[in-house]
Amino acid sequence: MRYEGVVIRPPSEAGSLILQVTLGCSHNRCTFCSAYKAKKFRIRDFDEIREDIDGVAGKRHVRRVFLADGDALIVPRRMMMPVIDHLNESFPNLERIGMYANAKSVLKRTPEELRELADHGLGIVYLGLESGDEEVLMQVKKGVGPEKMIEAAQRIRDAGILLSVTVLLGLAGREGSERHAQATGEVLTRMDPDYIGALTLMIVPGCSLYDDYMNGTFTVPDPMESLRELAGIIEHTDVTDCLFTSNHASNYLPLKIQLPDQKHEALSLIRTVLDENRHDMLRPERMRGL
Repeated sequence: MRYEGVVIRPPSEAGSLILQVTLGCSHNRCTFCSAYKAKKFRIRDFDEIREDIDGVAGKRHVRRVFLADGDALIVPRRMMMPVIDHLNESFPNLERIGMYANAKSVLKRTPEELRELADHGLGIVYLGLESGDEEVLMQVKKGVGPEKMIEAAQRIRDAGILLSVTVLLGLAGREGSERHAQATGEVLTRMDPDYIGALTLMIVPGCSLYDDYMNGTFTVPDPMESLRELAGIIEHTDVTDCLFTSNHASNYLPLKIQLPDQKHEALSLIRTVLDENRHDMLRPERMRGL
């Protein structure tokens, strides 16, 4: 299996076969992300992808495959379907294919195309909402506003594909934290995903938000402010049945809860940490990472 550059996958895909069908990200403009800045976006040739699949087939028991890099759903149907068909032929025990997508690439697909992908094994799509606040999404150059995010989410769910949505604590800075939390919870409610993953902003060199941070025009919320934001998102999120996690390495307080059943339990825990100033319950800075 050949890989080019840094390969990123969701935590839940740790046991999956990672297959690069694209290199980089088709959007690659988000101010908070430096993951793909060193890569020029391209879709890999099918012959290259097939060679990678053939190199693993028969040598490894593969139940799940994750299609990298940043936005595999951008690959046109005429190129994607042969890849998925070859995966199914090569791995008879394959149960699920997953991929990252952005709202633009989802909305370029017709409902019929998405259902076809689902019928052939696309089982989960990871969609980066980041924030439900339209102003924040514009500032970080996400490319679409909350209404398009909601429309994309609905299209994924209507196709019978599991939807995992990522939100980013701290993205509005200290000044916009409360507004960001409420708007994000409200948009998540309308998206009604199967999974929500909350990560905490970590600013690294290579992204334009780092420059704002260094010149003092962007202030990162401190750990307790980040927890208030997390509580605000959970408080304003009313979903049908969703696994909510904040157990990524970037987060200060790991949570893994089922919503709506454990909503009040989670809020009670966060309020205890805040009211009693329990820094000992938080992940130390030295142990946080991307």
